[in-house]
Amino acid sequence: MANSNFFSIVAFGLLLCFLSAGVESIGVCYGRDGNNLPPVNEAIDLYKSNNIGGIRLYDYNPDAFQALRGSNIAVIVDIPDPSSFAFDPSVALAWVQNNIQAFQDVNFRYIVVGNQLIPGDKAIFILPAMQQLQNALQSVGLQDRIKVSTSIFTAGVFANSYPPSAGTFSSDALATLQPIIGFLVANGAPLLVNVFPYFHYLNDRDHISLDYALFTSPGTVVTDGQLQYQNLFDAILDALYSALEKVGGGGVTIVVSESGWPSDGRDIATQQNAQTYLSNLIQHVGRGTPKRPGISIDTYIFAMFDENLEQPQGTDQNHYGLFTPNKQPKYSLSF
Repeated sequence: MANSNFFSIVAFGLLLCFLSAGVESIGVCYGRDGNNLPPVNEAIDLYKSNNIGGIRLYDYNPDAFQALRGSNIAVIVDIPDPSSFAFDPSVALAWVQNNIQAFQDVNFRYIVVGNQLIPGDKAIFILPAMQQLQNALQSVGLQDRIKVSTSIFTAGVFANSYPPSAGTFSSDALATLQPIIGFLVANGAPLLVNVFPYFHYLNDRDHISLDYALFTSPGTVVTDGQLQYQNLFDAILDALYSALEKVGGGGVTIVVSESGWPSDGRDIATQQNAQTYLSNLIQHVGRGTPKRPGISIDTYIFAMFDENLEQPQGTDQNHYGLFTPNKQPKYSLSF
């Protein structure tokens, strides 16, 4: 058992060296919905020791910021509830001063206003909060270094995604997204998107093959005009690009703010499928998509740890971690 564990750790280390060297930016999301997770400083040390190049934080945590100082790890930080930021400039300015400006040796890259809130009751607060935070960044001279955006979930925003060239946003989503896209264009910011072929396959097994979702199809599965698709990840992203183009967002870059595959909780949530998906995702994102070939896709894997309090509990949601809560790697990945 000790030898097996050693080789697992070595293989995982080789994987993460590849992550930092072979792709412009691969990060890992640091969720903390667990009552058995290591302390924040130990979790950040795990990022450093494995050369993980990026981290997504789902809240603004001073302990995490402190641990990240001087590391050069690219940081996404979320504003979970935009409502308190939407209409009071002083709130946004104080937040930027206390959480961003105070940690100038932390490599903040994106501030994400709301995660998967479009469409929904809180969606109306997103753009005003983004504007307030943008103004606050500008007031302290950080508007060029840090971009403000929001994060959407593909399963919640499409009216149509097949074929990719026919991608369109739903009317409910577009009511909020249209002015946000205008904001992103004006400020040169990307749109952050949570992309899970796992869920697309789970919800449409009659039309989607597991190989297509896992990047293991031996040949072209979907032909869309001159473009050919061999995996679902590319098809989802290009449907998003098509949808953006139709509403004036053709110049907006997509950052994949979450993507992963669980190792337990459903019939397709297995250790082997998760390993296959993750290893293929890592190797693939540096190549771009058929619509935008050769353009590396900034991608953040969900998630760092298995989280036993992720809702709903007792399901696949609790099994997305690259590491167990005791900091052991779950996958042996080689190239």
